[in-house]
Amino acid sequence: MNLFDTALIKKYDQSGPRYTSYPTANNFSQFSIEDYQKQASLSNERKNPISLYCHIPFCDTVCFYCGCNKVVTKDKGKAEPYLQRLFKEIDRQAKLFDSTRVVEQMHFGGGTPTFLSNDQILALSEKLQSAFNFAQEGEYSIEIDPRGVDENTIKALAKARFNRISLGVQDFNSQVQKAVNRIQSFEQTKSVIEFARANGFESISIDLIYGLPKQSVQTFETTLNQVAQLRPDRISLFNYAHLPELFKPQRRINVDELPSADEKLAIFKYSMDFLLSEGYVYIGMDHFALPQDPLAIAQNEGQLYRNFQGYSTHAQCDIVGLGLSAIGQVGDSFSQNEKNLEAYYQRIDAGELPIVKGQIINEDDKIRRAVIMDLICHFELDFSKVEKHFGIVFTDYFAD
Repeated sequence: MNLFDTALIKKYDQSGPRYTSYPTANNFSQFSIEDYQKQASLSNERKNPISLYCHIPFCDTVCFYCGCNKVVTKDKGKAEPYLQRLFKEIDRQAKLFDSTRVVEQMHFGGGTPTFLSNDQILALSEKLQSAFNFAQEGEYSIEIDPRGVDENTIKALAKARFNRISLGVQDFNSQVQKAVNRIQSFEQTKSVIEFARANGFESISIDLIYGLPKQSVQTFETTLNQVAQLRPDRISLFNYAHLPELFKPQRRINVDELPSADEKLAIFKYSMDFLLSEGYVYIGMDHFALPQDPLAIAQNEGQLYRNFQGYSTHAQCDIVGLGLSAIGQVGDSFSQNEKNLEAYYQRIDAGELPIVKGQIINEDDKIRRAVIMDLICHFELDFSKVEKHFGIVFTDYFAD
């Protein structure tokens, strides 16, 4: 299978969503707490396992490329009032779900989850474990910033039951790092990975971004060779989208230093060829994994799925979103929490869940989602499979 057709890419070149959901989050609308409670109740009848997503919004520095919902501060004291509210939200959410339902996945994202102290991370993990029924052998992951992590942090994460880590790298080139205000050495990253492996972490993932200022095929080749030395289990290769009108930090990037569209495409093609030559499997869109990784195995078996946590082997899980701006997927619905920190606090202090928008998906949404999932997870579309599952004639249904 030819994974990269330059002519075809240029022919259909236009911006599109990453499809961590369908419908996508920008289409969410009014969605009440009562709507969410009803969907949670209905989901208890299906008794699907649960995946917990916990958002920690704080960062002590700003990376200019970042489009995440974050609070930039060096004041570590801001974490405690946030955790106090988050604990209350956890209690309110846990009451909605049958206690026999098993948590198979947990993920801490941000922001920078390791902005929290080791004791705070442990306390949050223990709070979740006391509120929900955790599987003994689940997938428990956390995003970390290697610049603020040492061996004691890694040991604390292991004690908190995390067994997978995701490290932000983006690019090891010093000029690129200066241009995006994220200085992080190869040696720092290597040490953290060695600590994680020594402490029994089952999976290590590295995030890279192509399309950043001062990048070229030649500079990124060096970064890829350094990443290959680290041999992470998974690699995410994200496309930088320059949207300064939406993300204020991006206004500090010199647009004249961004690679051209052709150069950006060349970086991605080189990266794909390089990673495949290093033995990685192309999972889809922006993900690569080693052949023995569960994602690669699931793809080979036709069981791969994509959700708000990226590619996943847990299609059956209901996702409970916790914390500022967190997105959940429960039953036939999506929901999103308040994005503003003070408004989030006010909702929690008023005794409410902080859900502010979402969507109940209909049959048409399910059909289109199934089509999209097959394409982005398995690179093919079987009309007869869709027709059999949904009782439609594919060409008639999509005639327009």
